[in-house]
Amino acid sequence: MRLNKTILITGATLALIAVLFGAFGAHGLKKLVDESSVTSFNTGVRYQMYHAIVLIILGNMSALNKTFQKRIFYFFIGGIALFSGSIYLLVIDEVLGISLSSIGFITPLGGFLLIFGWIFFIAALVKIK
Repeated sequence: MRLNKTILITGATLALIAVLFGAFGAHGLKKLVDESSVTSFNTGVRYQMYHAIVLIILGNMSALNKTFQKRIFYFFIGGIALFSGSIYLLVIDEVLGISLSSIGFITPLGGFLLIFGWIFFIAALVKIK
């Protein structure tokens, strides 16, 4: 029960942050960076929201094995942090006046974590009796 509550709260919090970042991307960011950067930022927001919603679903799935559920949770959290987080940083580095281009390799690592999260999710679903 405690794990499910943690997953639900984390999913809802990440969804809230995605909405806030989406609003910033739609209204404030357009004044600071070019359209390509806004598009990249919105990709980070979209993937964060998709996975936040899936976390909320995951937290409601009591039929899943808890070990699988925990792994899926950690893969998605890591994936969101690395994938979306690195995109956010790479876009706002222009605004901050610092170059963060050296962290560009983190984005695909985050994508791999999200993919592994989905693989574990599918495996967990297959194992439901």
